[in-house]
Amino acid sequence: MAAPPKKTKLPWIRWVVLLAIPVLWSVLSHLELLEFFENRTIDWRFQKRGELEAPIKIVYVDIDSRSISDFGNWPWTRHPIAAVTDALITHGGAKAVGVDIVFSPEGKAESADRTRLRAGDLELERFVFKDPPAVPPPVVFASSFSAAEFRSDDGKLTKRGLPLVESDPRPRSAIEPPEVTSIETQGHAGLKGRASRVPPYLGLIDTLDGGTRTIATWAPTSTREFHHMAIELARLYWDLPADGVKIVRNRLVFTKTDGTEQASIPLRNGQLVDVNWFSKWDSDLNPRESFSVVYQYAMFLRSKDAKERKTGQEYFAQDDWKNAVVLIGPVDPLLQDLASTPLDEVPVPKVGVHGNLLKTIVTGIYLQRLPPWATHAVVFTLTVLISAFAAAGGARGARTKLTAALLLTAYIWLSFELFKNHHLILPLAAPIGSIFTTSFAAIIWQLIEEEKQKGRIQGMFGAYLSPELVSKMVDSGDDPQLGGHDSEITAYFSDIQNFSTFSEKLGSGPLVELMNEYLTACTDIVQAQGGTLDKYIGDAVVAMFGAPIPLPDHAYRACVATQLVHRKLAELRVKWQSEGEKWPEVVWKMQTRVGLNTGVCMIGNMGSTSRFNYTMMGDNVNLAARMESGAKIWGAYTMCSEATKLACEKHGGDRVVFRSLGRIVVKGRSTAVPIYEIVGLKEFVTAETRECIALFEQGLVKYYAREWEAALALFARSRELEPNVPGKTPGVVSNPSLVYLGRVVPEAMEDPPEAGWDGRYVMKEK
Repeated sequence: MAAPPKKTKLPWIRWVVLLAIPVLWSVLSHLELLEFFENRTIDWRFQKRGELEAPIKIVYVDIDSRSISDFGNWPWTRHPIAAVTDALITHGGAKAVGVDIVFSPEGKAESADRTRLRAGDLELERFVFKDPPAVPPPVVFASSFSAAEFRSDDGKLTKRGLPLVESDPRPRSAIEPPEVTSIETQGHAGLKGRASRVPPYLGLIDTLDGGTRTIATWAPTSTREFHHMAIELARLYWDLPADGVKIVRNRLVFTKTDGTEQASIPLRNGQLVDVNWFSKWDSDLNPRESFSVVYQYAMFLRSKDAKERKTGQEYFAQDDWKNAVVLIGPVDPLLQDLASTPLDEVPVPKVGVHGNLLKTIVTGIYLQRLPPWATHAVVFTLTVLISAFAAAGGARGARTKLTAALLLTAYIWLSFELFKNHHLILPLAAPIGSIFTTSFAAIIWQLIEEEKQKGRIQGMFGAYLSPELVSKMVDSGDDPQLGGHDSEITAYFSDIQNFSTFSEKLGSGPLVELMNEYLTACTDIVQAQGGTLDKYIGDAVVAMFGAPIPLPDHAYRACVATQLVHRKLAELRVKWQSEGEKWPEVVWKMQTRVGLNTGVCMIGNMGSTSRFNYTMMGDNVNLAARMESGAKIWGAYTMCSEATKLACEKHGGDRVVFRSLGRIVVKGRSTAVPIYEIVGLKEFVTAETRECIALFEQGLVKYYAREWEAALALFARSRELEPNVPGKTPGVVSNPSLVYLGRVVPEAMEDPPEAGWDGRYVMKEK
C-alpha cells in the first residue's frame, strides 16, 4: 500500500470564506438592513419581560368613537379642547396636558362654519394666552414634520421630513419648521384665520419612520429647535424653566433654575432615543377616559345649576387627575393614528408613544445598546465559537453539535435576562443569522472534506476491506492510525492443500484464472464478515478481524468466515468438475486449510517511509500461522486456539461447533496451547457429526488419563462417524480420529510421557 498524502492544515481560502460571512452580517447590521428582524427579537424580549410600573401618573383622554359621534368629524372647533384642558389644569390639578393633535390653519376646511371655528379659537386663546404676567398653562400642543405638505420655492409639492442630524446634509437655515398648532386671534378675525398666534409650548409628535420604537428628542430648523412632546411634558412635570432643556454632547440634559441637573437622556446619533415600553395600551397601568365624558363634566363646571357644578367639581377633584400628566389623543381607528408596539401585536393608538417615553424619561430606565464595535465583536466571536462546534465531525460530532446548540441557547437566554433585568439589548438577528449561515457553510465544506476523506480511505483500504467496513471507518471520523499500535484481533491464515501439485499440472494462464476465482471467493467472504485483507502470499490468504475498525465480535466473525469459505469451495469444486476437461482432477478435489488465533497484536502501516503495508505482527500472529500449518498434522481443515473459541462463544453463542483436538506445543514455543477444530455452523452440523465429536472428546479424556486402550476404542468408534473421510470426501486424506489412532496414541504407548504430563503433544514441524 502506497503511503497516503500527509494531512494538511485547512486551506487559508476556507478560513477567508468562512470568516467573511460574520463580517458580512456585521456590515448588514451596521447598515440597519436587519432592523426588521432585530425589532422582532426585541418585541419577544419585551413580551417576555412584561409590564413595568412607573412613579409618574399618566392618564389618557381618548378622542374615541363616542367623541367623534358627539362632536362630528374634523375639523372640530377649538372650544372642546379649551374647555377640557382648562378644567384639567384649573380644577383637576393636572401637572401638564399634552394634546396629540396638530391644530394648524391648514386643518380648517373652507366649507366649515368660520364663525363657529373662530369662536372656538378665541376661547382657546383666552385660556392659553392669559394676560401677563400670568404663567401660561402647562399645555403642550402638537407639532409635526409629517403633518402637512407645502410647496417649495420652485412650486413643487414637498412633504416635510423629520430632519436627522446625522444624515441630513442641509444647513439649519434650509430646514423648514414643522407644522405647528396655531390659534386665530381676535384682532385678525377678518383675515379668515391666517393671522394667528402659536401656543408657548409645542412638542413634536413625530417618530422615526412612523413607528413606535425610536423618536427624535429634538429637531433643528431654520427658526428654532423643537423638542418632542414627551420632553416638554417632562420639563413641565418637573417645573423646569423654558430654557431648562439643553443638548450637551450626546445627552439631552434637563436643568433646574439653579443650574443643577434634574435628569439627562443618553442620545443615539446625537438625537435619538429608544422608547422603553412600560405597558400595553389596554392595561390597568394606563387609566383612560373618553374625551366626551371629560368634556361633559367640564361643561358642568360652567353650568348655572349648582348641582351640576358640584358634580363637575367632584369629578375633577378625583385623585386620578391631581399631579397627573394627561395625554389627549385620537384613538378611533377612523382617525388612522395607529401602530403596533413591542407589547401590542395589533395596531394601537400612537399617543401611547408619548406616555411610555415620558415614563422612560422620569424613571431613567433607558434601553441600552452595545456600541458598534462590541456588536461586531459579539457577531464574530459567537460565530467562530459556535460554528466551530457545529461543524466538528468525527466520533464526537454529535457531542460538539449539542455543545453548539447549548451555547446558542445560552446566548439567547442571556439576551432575554439582560433585557429583563438591565434593559440591555444584545444583538440577536446578526449573530443568529451569522451563526446559522456560517455553520451551514462549514458543514457543507465538512461534508465535501468527508467525501474526500472517504475517497482517500477507500483508496487506501478499498481493496482490503468490505465497502461496509470502509463506510464505518469513515463514519467513525477516525483516521487509520499510521505506525504501529496494539490491538486485540483475530488473525486468519489460509492455504491450499498440496498447492505445488496445482502448479505442476496447470499452466500459468489456467493457474492464474483458477487462483483469481478462488481468492476472489475467499476475499469476498472475509470482507463480508468484516475482515481486513492483509495480503496474498501465493495461494495463501492472510487477513485480520477487528482492525482497523474495532469489532467486538471479531473472533465470531472469523470463525463463521472459515466455514463459509469451506462451503463456497465445495460449490466451486462442483462447478469446476462440471466444466469437464478444462480442469484436471486435482482441481475438483481442492481443499483449503485455515488457522485462527485471537490475541493482542501489533497493527499498523509498516514498511519504509515511501511504501508500506497495513499489516499485523506479533507472537499471536505467528500462533495463527501455526494453527493453519498444524491443521494438516491433526487431519483438520480449520483449527484455532482456545482464545479464539472462548471469544467466539462469548459473542456468537453456540452457533459455531468446536471439537477439542488436544493440547499442543507449537514449534518455537514452550507453552501448551489447547487447540480446537471448527467443525461447522450449527445449522449445517448433523446429529451423526455431533455423536462423532462426543466420542472423540471422550477418547481425549481417556488419552489424558493414560488409558491408551480405552482411548483407542473410542477413537475407533468416532472414526466411523467422521464427516471428512479419505476416499469419500474430495481431497481428504486424514481426519482427527485417524491421527489419534495412527500416530498420537501409538507414540504415547511406545514412549509413555513423564510423570505430571498434562496431555500435551509437542509438534516437531511448523
